[in-house]
Amino acid sequence: MSTSEDYLKSRQTIIQKDRLLRRENYPRTPLTPKESQAESFLRQLRAQEAVQFWKEGKDGVHLFPGMEFLTAKSIIDRTSLFKIIRRMPKGTLLHIHLGASVKASALLDIALEHPELHIRTSETLKSDRETQPLPNFRPFSSRQGSITDLSSSDYLPNTWVPLQEARASCSLGVAEFDAWIISSLTINPAEAYGTHNTVSKIWKKFQSTFDVSEGILSFFPIWKRYFRELFLSSMEDGIMYIESSYNFPTTFQPDCVTRVSNAEFLRLFDEVINEVKMEMKKQGREGHFQGAKIIYSCMRTMTAKDLDTSLDECIQLKQAFPHLISGITLVGDENALQPLTYYLESLLKFKQKQVDLNLDIPFFFHAGETLGDGDRADDNLYDAILLGTKRIGHGFSLPKHPFLLEMCREEQIAIEVCPISNEVLRLTTSMPMHPLPVFINHGIPVVIGSDDPAVFGNMGLSYDFYQIFVSSEICSLSTLKALARDSITFATLNEVEKQQAMSVWETLWADFVINICIQAGEN
Repeated sequence: MSTSEDYLKSRQTIIQKDRLLRRENYPRTPLTPKESQAESFLRQLRAQEAVQFWKEGKDGVHLFPGMEFLTAKSIIDRTSLFKIIRRMPKGTLLHIHLGASVKASALLDIALEHPELHIRTSETLKSDRETQPLPNFRPFSSRQGSITDLSSSDYLPNTWVPLQEARASCSLGVAEFDAWIISSLTINPAEAYGTHNTVSKIWKKFQSTFDVSEGILSFFPIWKRYFRELFLSSMEDGIMYIESSYNFPTTFQPDCVTRVSNAEFLRLFDEVINEVKMEMKKQGREGHFQGAKIIYSCMRTMTAKDLDTSLDECIQLKQAFPHLISGITLVGDENALQPLTYYLESLLKFKQKQVDLNLDIPFFFHAGETLGDGDRADDNLYDAILLGTKRIGHGFSLPKHPFLLEMCREEQIAIEVCPISNEVLRLTTSMPMHPLPVFINHGIPVVIGSDDPAVFGNMGLSYDFYQIFVSSEICSLSTLKALARDSITFATLNEVEKQQAMSVWETLWADFVINICIQAGEN
């Protein structure tokens, strides 16, 4: 009969074999003495703050690590662990949508600099109204409208008026006016966890934020500051390179009539990238910003014929800007819109055209962003992999497919996991219930994305990394390190660029670890 000692040895052996399959062990690199010291401190701090911050709150509200982000955000901001993760060099950001990548308040500030921007509403604003109407925006070269107070009974609904004047004259006050605009660009806790607490309901609110921001972003002069804000705020959060998805909606020149070509848009994007790189070089931070690229995005609302046209344009833009177009994806609510099979012929022709033209425009398909099991949204995973996707956006339902999990591990298909987005959009109720550990435990490469941070408030990547770290007792400094390294490995940088980025990142990582050790010594 085996003894308890024999049993415990067998138990430990199984645990070790199980955990050796985790992603941070591909390849297995032992922690340095400094990393071990930092790791020990982070574990102690996580345990300490679990008791200090995550306990029963006011009115009996149950608080716990990794709980609903929009409710927990103010608490997260107060923790020492979050402040440490803020300083972490995170590598690259490979899953973010350009139209929702700048903080809503910053977008409003930028919009208010341009007198051409006008606003209208379908109803007058009222202080006692539970839900205000959504604003619409668009630029005009000359002043429109006469009654500028949108809360006045004299305002004629759907009349365009200058944004600056509407804000200044609003009888509800500037603060309430700003709060109204920002609320139309974001999702708040009451919406996510109360009034819109199903996937279909929250997607309607989610889509409405883009309907609002699209009008502001339709004015081309806004984009220069917008790009700078994205690049600089990302660097501040420890991000050195970005691949952002964008579907190139209509954008107007300063005359508010002439449309901006997608080539002009990319030239400005390139210009700002180079300006920021030069600024970093002058500051002695060369390499801290490795640049940015665009993933050409097509909406799943398109017909197959429209997609053919867009795919041809994507090829043209790749030929003209090979250093800026990183790949292509299809975006939109998988549960409600077209599956990949609807576009199969177009996508296969696109692959063949690349062969004929000696181009490489990889697929980065959104797939499995669903609670379904065997429905057409869930089945997108099969088609994404068969079509040769290099990364899978979200992949939330992937754990239901053991063979696909194995394919992702063997073929090194990275999963772009967006923890906070998945939770706010009601795929899961909290981070401890998220399938991310399945990917990590199976040794599948994972890169962390923020998806639409302007809407969710998870600017940068720090909040997503925090939610990951506090939701698992196994998650360690090695896990964070592996996630950051994978983000560089699976970016569409060439090998020389990857080596340069990895070298800069390793230096920053070493400094980060030393600073944790210094903090540990002070506590």
